[in-house]
Amino acid sequence: MFGTLVFWEGYVSDEMMGTFAPIVIYWFYAGIYQILPPLDRFRLHTRKEEEQKNLVAISTVIKGVLLQQLVQATVARILFLVTGSSSPTEKLIQPSVAVQVIQIFIAMIVMDTWQYFVHRYMHQNKFLYRHIHSQHHKLVVPYAIGALYNHPLEGLLLDTFGGAISFLISGMTAQTAVFFFCFAVMKTVDDHCGLWLPGNIFHIFFQNNTAYHDVHHQLQGAKYNYSQPFFSIWDRVMGTYMPYRLVNREEGGFEVRQLKS
Repeated sequence: MFGTLVFWEGYVSDEMMGTFAPIVIYWFYAGIYQILPPLDRFRLHTRKEEEQKNLVAISTVIKGVLLQQLVQATVARILFLVTGSSSPTEKLIQPSVAVQVIQIFIAMIVMDTWQYFVHRYMHQNKFLYRHIHSQHHKLVVPYAIGALYNHPLEGLLLDTFGGAISFLISGMTAQTAVFFFCFAVMKTVDDHCGLWLPGNIFHIFFQNNTAYHDVHHQLQGAKYNYSQPFFSIWDRVMGTYMPYRLVNREEGGFEVRQLKS
Protein backbone atom coordinates (compact mmCIF):
# COMPACT_ATOMS: atom_id res chain seq x y z
CA MET A 1 0.00 0.00 0.00
CA PHE A 2 1.01 3.64 -0.53
CA GLY A 3 3.62 2.56 -3.11
CA THR A 4 6.59 4.89 -2.95
CA LEU A 5 5.79 5.77 0.68
CA VAL A 6 7.51 2.53 1.63
CA PHE A 7 10.86 4.33 1.49
CA TRP A 8 12.52 1.97 3.97
CA GLU A 9 12.26 -1.14 1.77
CA GLY A 10 15.67 -2.74 1.38
CA TYR A 11 17.09 -0.84 4.36
CA VAL A 12 14.91 -1.64 7.36
CA SER A 13 12.38 -4.44 7.82
CA ASP A 14 8.66 -3.69 8.06
CA GLU A 15 8.73 -5.21 11.56
CA MET A 16 11.43 -2.79 12.73
CA MET A 17 9.54 0.14 11.21
CA GLY A 18 6.31 -1.01 12.83
CA THR A 19 8.09 -1.11 16.18
CA PHE A 20 9.99 2.18 16.15
CA ALA A 21 8.34 4.49 13.58
CA PRO A 22 5.31 5.22 15.84
CA ILE A 23 7.69 6.26 18.63
CA VAL A 24 9.62 8.59 16.33
CA ILE A 25 6.36 10.01 14.97
CA TYR A 26 5.08 10.61 18.51
CA TRP A 27 8.03 12.76 19.52
CA PHE A 28 8.23 14.51 16.16
CA TYR A 29 4.53 15.45 16.04
CA ALA A 30 4.25 16.25 19.74
CA GLY A 31 7.51 18.18 19.50
CA ILE A 32 6.06 20.42 16.79
CA TYR A 33 3.22 21.36 19.12
CA GLN A 34 5.69 21.90 21.96
CA ILE A 35 7.86 24.39 20.05
CA LEU A 36 4.96 26.37 18.59
CA PRO A 37 4.53 29.91 19.92
CA PRO A 38 1.88 30.27 22.68
CA LEU A 39 -1.04 30.66 20.18
CA ASP A 40 -3.31 31.91 22.97
CA ARG A 41 -6.14 32.67 20.55
CA PHE A 42 -6.43 28.96 19.69
CA ARG A 43 -6.01 27.44 23.16
CA LEU A 44 -8.84 25.54 24.88
CA HIS A 45 -7.36 26.52 28.27
CA THR A 46 -5.26 29.48 29.31
CA ARG A 47 -1.59 29.00 30.18
CA LYS A 48 -2.49 30.02 33.74
CA GLU A 49 -4.98 27.14 33.93
CA GLU A 50 -2.33 24.73 32.68
CA GLU A 51 0.09 25.83 35.38
CA GLN A 52 -2.50 25.78 38.19
CA LYS A 53 -4.53 22.66 37.34
CA ASN A 54 -1.94 20.18 36.11
CA LEU A 55 -0.55 18.10 38.95
CA VAL A 56 2.63 16.76 37.36
CA ALA A 57 5.80 18.33 35.93
CA ILE A 58 6.64 17.95 32.26
CA SER A 59 9.90 16.14 33.13
CA THR A 60 7.86 13.45 34.92
CA VAL A 61 5.50 13.26 31.95
CA ILE A 62 8.39 12.68 29.53
CA LYS A 63 9.81 9.90 31.72
CA GLY A 64 6.40 8.25 31.94
CA VAL A 65 5.89 8.35 28.17
CA LEU A 66 9.36 6.90 27.51
CA LEU A 67 8.65 4.03 29.92
CA GLN A 68 5.38 3.22 28.14
CA GLN A 69 7.12 3.31 24.77
CA LEU A 70 9.80 0.92 26.02
CA VAL A 71 7.10 -1.59 26.96
CA GLN A 72 5.27 -0.89 23.70
CA ALA A 73 8.40 -1.57 21.62
CA THR A 74 9.10 -4.80 23.52
CA VAL A 75 5.58 -6.14 22.95
CA ALA A 76 5.66 -5.07 19.28
CA ARG A 77 8.92 -6.94 18.66
CA ILE A 78 7.49 -10.10 20.24
CA LEU A 79 4.25 -9.72 18.26
CA PHE A 80 6.04 -9.33 14.93
CA LEU A 81 8.38 -12.24 15.69
CA VAL A 82 5.44 -14.53 16.45
CA THR A 83 3.32 -13.47 13.45
CA GLY A 84 6.13 -12.91 10.93
CA SER A 85 7.42 -15.22 8.23
CA SER A 86 9.48 -18.20 9.39
CA SER A 87 11.88 -17.60 6.49
CA PRO A 88 13.89 -14.34 6.60
CA THR A 89 14.37 -14.46 2.81
CA GLU A 90 10.67 -14.92 2.01
CA LYS A 91 9.11 -11.73 0.66
CA LEU A 92 5.51 -11.27 1.79
CA ILE A 93 3.09 -10.27 -0.95
CA GLN A 94 1.06 -7.27 0.14
CA PRO A 95 -2.73 -7.37 -0.29
CA SER A 96 -4.42 -4.97 -2.69
CA VAL A 97 -4.95 -1.35 -1.69
CA ALA A 98 -8.69 -1.99 -1.20
CA VAL A 99 -8.03 -4.90 1.17
CA GLN A 100 -5.51 -2.87 3.18
CA VAL A 101 -7.94 0.04 3.52
CA ILE A 102 -10.59 -2.37 4.84
CA GLN A 103 -8.04 -3.88 7.26
CA ILE A 104 -7.14 -0.44 8.59
CA PHE A 105 -10.82 0.41 9.06
CA ILE A 106 -11.40 -2.88 10.91
CA ALA A 107 -8.36 -2.14 13.10
CA MET A 108 -9.78 1.31 13.90
CA ILE A 109 -13.10 -0.21 15.02
CA VAL A 110 -11.37 -2.92 17.08
CA MET A 111 -9.06 -0.40 18.77
CA ASP A 112 -11.97 1.93 19.54
CA THR A 113 -13.98 -0.95 21.02
CA TRP A 114 -11.13 -2.20 23.19
CA GLN A 115 -10.16 1.24 24.42
CA TYR A 116 -13.73 2.35 25.13
CA PHE A 117 -14.60 -0.55 27.43
CA VAL A 118 -11.21 -0.79 29.17
CA HIS A 119 -11.09 2.99 29.60
CA ARG A 120 -14.64 3.15 30.94
CA TYR A 121 -14.03 0.29 33.38
CA MET A 122 -10.96 2.10 34.72
CA HIS A 123 -13.26 4.98 35.64
CA GLN A 124 -15.99 2.78 37.11
CA ASN A 125 -13.67 0.66 39.26
CA LYS A 126 -12.61 2.92 42.12
CA PHE A 127 -9.44 0.93 42.86
CA LEU A 128 -8.27 1.01 39.22
CA TYR A 129 -9.06 4.70 38.91
CA ARG A 130 -7.35 5.71 42.14
CA HIS A 131 -4.21 3.62 41.66
CA ILE A 132 -3.84 3.50 37.87
CA HIS A 133 -5.97 5.68 35.59
CA SER A 134 -5.86 8.81 37.76
CA GLN A 135 -2.22 9.24 36.67
CA HIS A 136 -3.37 10.22 33.17
CA HIS A 137 -5.92 12.65 34.62
CA LYS A 138 -3.24 14.53 36.52
CA LEU A 139 -3.05 16.45 33.25
CA VAL A 140 -6.37 18.25 33.66
CA VAL A 141 -5.26 20.56 30.86
CA PRO A 142 -3.90 18.13 28.25
CA TYR A 143 -0.94 18.90 26.02
CA ALA A 144 0.59 16.96 23.13
CA ILE A 145 3.64 15.44 24.80
CA GLY A 146 1.42 14.07 27.58
CA ALA A 147 -0.85 12.09 25.24
CA LEU A 148 0.68 8.77 26.36
CA TYR A 149 1.35 9.76 29.96
CA ASN A 150 -0.22 6.80 31.77
CA HIS A 151 0.46 4.39 34.58
CA PRO A 152 2.67 1.62 33.05
CA LEU A 153 -0.08 -0.98 33.59
CA GLU A 154 -2.65 1.20 31.85
CA GLY A 155 -0.26 1.82 28.97
CA LEU A 156 0.14 -1.95 28.60
CA LEU A 157 -3.57 -2.82 28.87
CA LEU A 158 -5.16 0.10 27.06
CA ASP A 159 -2.72 1.15 24.35
CA THR A 160 -0.21 -1.67 23.77
CA PHE A 161 -2.64 -4.60 24.02
CA GLY A 162 -5.26 -2.58 22.14
CA GLY A 163 -2.84 -2.07 19.28
CA ALA A 164 -1.80 -5.75 19.27
CA ILE A 165 -5.41 -6.99 19.21
CA SER A 166 -6.27 -4.56 16.39
CA PHE A 167 -3.31 -5.83 14.38
CA LEU A 168 -4.21 -9.50 14.90
CA ILE A 169 -7.97 -9.25 14.25
CA SER A 170 -7.60 -7.05 11.15
CA GLY A 171 -5.11 -9.49 9.59
CA MET A 172 -2.93 -6.65 8.31
CA THR A 173 0.71 -7.15 7.39
CA ALA A 174 3.58 -5.51 9.26
CA GLN A 175 3.94 -3.04 6.39
CA THR A 176 0.31 -1.92 6.67
CA ALA A 177 0.72 -1.77 10.44
CA VAL A 178 3.45 0.87 10.06
CA PHE A 179 0.92 3.28 8.54
CA PHE A 180 -1.89 2.32 10.91
CA PHE A 181 0.14 2.68 14.11
CA CYS A 182 1.73 5.95 12.99
CA PHE A 183 -1.69 7.35 12.12
CA ALA A 184 -3.14 6.21 15.46
CA VAL A 185 -0.25 7.86 17.33
CA MET A 186 -0.70 11.16 15.47
CA LYS A 187 -4.43 11.11 16.18
CA THR A 188 -3.83 10.46 19.90
CA VAL A 189 -1.28 13.28 20.13
CA ASP A 190 -3.63 15.65 18.33
CA ASP A 191 -6.53 14.77 20.65
CA HIS A 192 -4.41 15.96 23.59
CA CYS A 193 -2.80 19.02 21.98
CA GLY A 194 -5.16 21.52 23.66
CA LEU A 195 -5.36 23.71 20.55
CA TRP A 196 -8.27 24.34 18.19
CA LEU A 197 -6.35 25.22 15.05
CA PRO A 198 -8.09 26.25 11.82
CA GLY A 199 -7.75 23.69 9.04
CA ASN A 200 -6.73 20.84 11.34
CA ILE A 201 -7.68 17.75 9.30
CA PHE A 202 -8.34 15.69 12.42
CA HIS A 203 -10.97 18.23 13.49
CA ILE A 204 -12.51 18.21 10.02
CA PHE A 205 -12.78 14.44 9.57
CA PHE A 206 -13.28 13.24 13.15
CA GLN A 207 -15.95 14.33 15.61
CA ASN A 208 -13.83 12.65 18.27
CA ASN A 209 -11.15 15.32 18.39
CA THR A 210 -9.27 17.72 20.67
CA ALA A 211 -12.38 19.46 22.04
CA TYR A 212 -14.30 16.19 22.36
CA HIS A 213 -11.57 14.62 24.48
CA ASP A 214 -11.04 17.82 26.45
CA VAL A 215 -14.57 17.36 27.84
CA HIS A 216 -13.47 14.03 29.33
CA HIS A 217 -10.43 15.57 31.05
CA GLN A 218 -12.59 18.06 32.95
CA LEU A 219 -14.18 17.20 36.31
CA GLN A 220 -17.77 17.56 35.07
CA GLY A 221 -17.11 15.45 31.97
CA ALA A 222 -15.03 12.64 33.46
CA LYS A 223 -17.93 10.15 33.12
CA TYR A 224 -18.48 11.02 29.48
CA ASN A 225 -16.66 10.90 26.13
CA TYR A 226 -14.62 7.79 26.89
CA SER A 227 -14.27 6.95 23.20
CA GLN A 228 -10.76 7.10 21.75
CA PRO A 229 -8.92 7.49 19.51
CA PHE A 230 -11.04 7.56 16.34
CA PHE A 231 -14.83 7.62 16.54
CA SER A 232 -17.56 8.53 19.05
CA ILE A 233 -19.74 5.50 18.20
CA TRP A 234 -19.48 3.71 21.55
CA ASP A 235 -20.25 6.84 23.57
CA ARG A 236 -23.44 7.28 21.56
CA VAL A 237 -24.44 3.62 21.82
CA MET A 238 -23.67 3.35 25.56
CA GLY A 239 -25.17 6.68 26.61
CA THR A 240 -21.90 8.36 27.60
CA TYR A 241 -21.85 10.94 24.82
CA MET A 242 -21.48 14.53 26.03
CA PRO A 243 -22.25 17.20 23.41
CA TYR A 244 -20.44 20.51 23.68
CA ARG A 245 -19.96 23.83 21.99
CA LEU A 246 -16.92 26.03 21.57
CA VAL A 247 -17.27 29.54 22.99
CA ASN A 248 -14.85 32.39 22.43
CA ARG A 249 -13.06 33.25 25.66
CA GLU A 250 -12.84 36.95 26.54
CA GLU A 251 -9.08 36.85 27.07
CA GLY A 252 -8.56 34.88 23.86
CA GLY A 253 -8.91 31.28 22.79
CA PHE A 254 -11.88 28.98 23.26
CA GLU A 255 -13.78 27.35 26.07
CA VAL A 256 -15.36 23.90 25.63
CA ARG A 257 -18.83 24.14 27.19
CA GLN A 258 -20.77 20.98 27.90
CA LEU A 259 -24.40 20.98 26.80
CA LYS A 260 -25.66 18.47 29.37
CA SER A 261 -26.09 19.31 33.05
